[in-house]
Amino acid sequence: MTNRRQPPRWWAELLLLGLVYGAYSGGRLLARGDVRLAVDHGLAILRLEELLRIDFERPLNRLFTQHGALGIPADFVYASLHYLVTPAVLVWLYRSRPVQYRFARTWLMLSTLLGLIGFALVPTCPPRLLEAPYGFTDTMARYSAYGWWGGEASAPRGLGAFTNQFAAMPSLHVGWALWCGIVLWRYGRHPLLRALGAAYPAVTALVVMGTANHYFLDAVAGAVVMGAGFLAARSLAGSGGSSGADGSGRSGPHTTRTAGFRRKSTIVSGGWDTSAGELLPAQRSAAEDPATDGPTADDPAADGHSPDGAAPDGTVAAAR
Repeated sequence: MTNRRQPPRWWAELLLLGLVYGAYSGGRLLARGDVRLAVDHGLAILRLEELLRIDFERPLNRLFTQHGALGIPADFVYASLHYLVTPAVLVWLYRSRPVQYRFARTWLMLSTLLGLIGFALVPTCPPRLLEAPYGFTDTMARYSAYGWWGGEASAPRGLGAFTNQFAAMPSLHVGWALWCGIVLWRYGRHPLLRALGAAYPAVTALVVMGTANHYFLDAVAGAVVMGAGFLAARSLAGSGGSSGADGSGRSGPHTTRTAGFRRKSTIVSGGWDTSAGELLPAQRSAAEDPATDGPTADDPAADGHSPDGAAPDGTVAAAR
């Protein structure tokens, strides 16, 4: 019998996600770090990228700065989709695939907590806050007249003091977008939905670099954090739940769990059977088992008699 788990209670999920997001927002504020240290970390990342020739944020930022047709939409994407798409995907997954939702929600929460650890250990100044000689332009400040944000990150005007300006490493904008993309690609049925799942993380990565909010290595770190969160969630699912390690709800053929222990098989004989004339059991497939195909020509029951002489109506046949 298929084990169909009931969807979690919506109000409990809402409370849990609210607590996690509150911890995320509060943790970002507490992990502000020293300004000089954050600038040093940002410059160290930039120099490493220059050495490896992977400082892709430079040409992208120049492109977005010179062409408002690119920079202004990118600012809107950065300031809004991060807070709209992720909750929307959570609600969609909760309603359409409740079993998979449990694993995906745990994966997202663990990855977010890992990101908070990164903010605390490596406070990093984003490219937009570096001095002018480094060649970056804060597009959010440049095009602030077109949106609701001010000159301080993506926060609404007047709320810049309530944000952590040095939470660039890792980029959870990219991390959350990658989570959304994987969920939509894996569980979306419509081709358009899967296409959006593939495009969203790529667009987000371009936006966070082009607006000078993140370095390329910040985006890489965001993907690494999501990978670590996935492994942690899979470990928890494998050790404490009946769902599969990927949230699919499958735990292997003919297996059950009782009090946290995995049984090897629900088939008592394990496929080993004995029949008349055999001293030792032999393993046979269902196709080889006469009981599955009905009586055969060599079966004494084929002529209406059982092996021990009992007639089909239950009476004992006369001796010959």
